[in-house]
Amino acid sequence: MPHATQHADVATAQLDSALRGGPFHVALRAAIAARGLPLQRVQHHLSRHGVKVGVTSLSYWQQGARRPQRPESLRAVRALEEILQLPEESLIRLLSEADAETSERPPAGRSYRAHLAASGVLDGLLAELGYPAPDGGVHTLGHHERIRIGPGRELAGRESHLIVRAHHDGVDRFVAVHYGDPGCVPARISVHALENCRTGRVRTHQETGVLVAELLFDTRLRAGDTHLFRYGVEDGTAGVSREYVRGFGTAGGQYALQVRFDAAALPVRCHRFTQHSPAAPRGGRQELALSGQHRSVHLVEPRIRSGMLGIGWDWE
Repeated sequence: MPHATQHADVATAQLDSALRGGPFHVALRAAIAARGLPLQRVQHHLSRHGVKVGVTSLSYWQQGARRPQRPESLRAVRALEEILQLPEESLIRLLSEADAETSERPPAGRSYRAHLAASGVLDGLLAELGYPAPDGGVHTLGHHERIRIGPGRELAGRESHLIVRAHHDGVDRFVAVHYGDPGCVPARISVHALENCRTGRVRTHQETGVLVAELLFDTRLRAGDTHLFRYGVEDGTAGVSREYVRGFGTAGGQYALQVRFDAAALPVRCHRFTQHSPAAPRGGRQELALSGQHRSVHLVEPRIRSGMLGIGWDWE
């Protein structure tokens, strides 16, 4: 028994050290060892939490061969903290620190933790409106998004022009999602139907700045039918804005993003970037030249891939 106790003390000490200094995979491996759980049991506990992760993925995570990135994987990390009896946010913090070290620079907008929270909140708001998924039964063939930055350097608003195709009969609406900048007031953000749609139910979440709105069509689409519509979001409730990011869950059609700045608030430089997920390092950085007359920059993706795409800017 003394030998077993000594072994447990060593495992606990290794776990405490790994949780303080990381990296993530070492802390995860130490936590699993300290609890004496085989990976099959860990997988079983995760399934009881409603999270599906393969044993192979768990093995890769604790070896450092891969890092959790997808929304489902990030939910698994939160569940692992509970299953392995770890302090709340301990593994999440190590993931966030690793991303900060490997990124070209830390994200200027939402934090890693805020992305996780917003993802869970969005799922809840969609479920409240009766939508199992944000696509609402349509594929996006084209999306042109125009962002306005106001004189106070704030996200003043945006306008979206979409072309969608129904992939089953009876589609008569679209779910628009808006993520306000940190410090925004979702209750004061408004959604306006501009063309070929009208505004339905709207739900907001103050802590994460998420807004979800129904855009109702005047007709029911049949499978294969296309529909064009426009809507706008008036925001202006947060502080200084430094980037705009659009996430894509699946591959899709063309996407164009334009950011226009007020004459009283011009950035010193702008760039585009890509990101596989909120947990992944940013890449694909490319400088964008600000047009003098129209004070705008833009990017165009002929065919969207899953992940995140955005434009960032520096004020000084």
